Amino acid sequence: MKIAFISTRGIPNNYGGFEQFAEYISVGLAARGHEVVVYSPHFHPYKKDTYKGVRIKHIYSPKTWMGSSVGSFFYDFASLKDALKKEHFDIIYEAGYTSIVPAYIWFNVKKIKYPIFTTNMDGLEYKRTKFNKWVQKFIFWEERTTVKHSHYLIADNMGIHDYYKEKYNKESKFLAYGADIHEDYDISLLAEFGLQPRKYYLLVARLEPENNIEMAIQGFLASGETDKKEFIIVGKTNTPHGKYLVGKYTGQPGIRFVGGIYDFKKLNSVRYYSFAYFHGHSVGGTNPSLLEAMASSCYILAHDNIFNRAVLKDNAHYYASSQAVTKLLNSIYELNESCRNKFIENNLQEIRNEYSWESLIDKHEKYFYWLLSQKQ
Repeated sequence: MKIAFISTRGIPNNYGGFEQFAEYISVGLAARGHEVVVYSPHFHPYKKDTYKGVRIKHIYSPKTWMGSSVGSFFYDFASLKDALKKEHFDIIYEAGYTSIVPAYIWFNVKKIKYPIFTTNMDGLEYKRTKFNKWVQKFIFWEERTTVKHSHYLIADNMGIHDYYKEKYNKESKFLAYGADIHEDYDISLLAEFGLQPRKYYLLVARLEPENNIEMAIQGFLASGETDKKEFIIVGKTNTPHGKYLVGKYTGQPGIRFVGGIYDFKKLNSVRYYSFAYFHGHSVGGTNPSLLEAMASSCYILAHDNIFNRAVLKDNAHYYASSQAVTKLLNSIYELNESCRNKFIENNLQEIRNEYSWESLIDKHEKYFYWLLSQKQ
C-alpha cells in the first residue's frame, strides 16, 4: 500500500500526541514493505528526506510568523494539494480535522473515489474551554463538515466512537494510541526536581481549563495531605490558564509548578516514583499521557468521564469535583493498601494487550487493507 499521513507536525516526534503516533505507525508499516509518506512542516529540525524507511515531504508552513491557529490551515491545504496533485496514494490518513476542513471542501474530497480518506477525529474539540463561544461554534461546524466529507472516520476512544454514532449515525473505527512499558527508571533523576520517591502527587498536562487542574489543586489544598506530600504540576506555564494557576497557587502549601519535562526518561522516572498520579483530561479521546502513566506503573486518580473510564475501566479512583478529590485524598492510604498493586498490574496488562505499538501497527495495517477492500 501507499499511505500518506497528513497534518502532523512531522517526524521524528518532537511533540507527542499525533506525532508520536505518526512516527511509530509509519515506521512500523514501512518495515512491513509499505510505501509510507509523512508530511512535515519545513521548520521541523529533521531535514532529511527519509526516516527509518519512511519518506518525508517537507511542506512550507507559515505557522512560524502567522501563528499556529491560522498557519495550520495553509500548511494542511498545501499538504493535501501535494498529496492529490503530485502523488498517487491509496490511503490518506488525516490527523485531526480542525485545520483541514477548508481543503476538504476546496478539493471536494467526498466526491473523490481514490485515494481513500480516513480522518482521526481526535477529541470533542468544540468543548475546549480555551476557545470563546464563536470559535466553539466554528469548530462544531468543522466537526459536522468533516463527518460529511471524509470517507471513513477513526476514533481513538470508544467514548468518541459512541459520540459519532449517536450524534451523526456515523460509524468510526476504534484505533487507539500506544505506549511502551519501560524498565529503566532512574531514582537519581528525581534530584533535579527536588523530589523524593513516593513523597509527591503528580499531574502532567497542558495547563488548560478542560484538564481540570484547578479542581485537583483545590481538592489537595482542602485535604490533610498538604503537610505530608507535595503536589507537583508538570506542563508549560505560558498558557493564559497556566499563568492564572501559577499566579493563584504558587506559594500555597505543597503546590509546585516545575514547567515542562521533555526528556522521556526523566518524565517516566518522575511518573514511576510518584505516590499517585492525577489525570484530569475531560474532552479528549484516548490521551497519550494517560497511556504513558499506565505504562509507567502509576497509581491513578482520574477525572470521571466516559473517555477516561473507557481506558482505565475499574483500575483507577475517579473524581468529579474538588470535594471528591479531598475525600479521596483523606482516605488515600487505606485505598492505596487495598487497590494500588491491583490497579497498576491491571493497567500494565491493558497496555500489553490493547495499547502496545506492535499490536497497533497490526490493527492499522488490517484496517488499511479493509479500506482498500471496500473499493474493489
